[in-house]
Amino acid sequence: MKGSCHCGAVTLEVPHAPEWVGSCNCSLCTKTAWLVAYYPDDSVRVEGETVAYIWGDKMIGIHHCPICGCGTHWKTLGQDFGKMGVNARLLDGFEPGAVEVRLFDNRG
Repeated sequence: MKGSCHCGAVTLEVPHAPEWVGSCNCSLCTKTAWLVAYYPDDSVRVEGETVAYIWGDKMIGIHHCPICGCGTHWKTLGQDFGKMGVNARLLDGFEPGAVEVRLFDNRG
């Protein structure tokens, strides 16, 4: 399954459509409206330059396109979780109503 940011400078490819997505209520995710799909980090292909935003506990870098600003994916910093998150809203043909949305309570 393929996708891209709004301007097309960053493209994503994942092995399959997400079976479920996460909706987080942290201060960043509520402002950016991500729906995150998780994949093994070696199964995702990201092409094009991205810029990482790193904040809080500095465990992940949240990447976005430097041209159009779309959030594309996150990757771990340091500790390897064996997975990464992709903004499912960028995947071609993704329908939020067609998959389970799991709410993550990360406020606090």
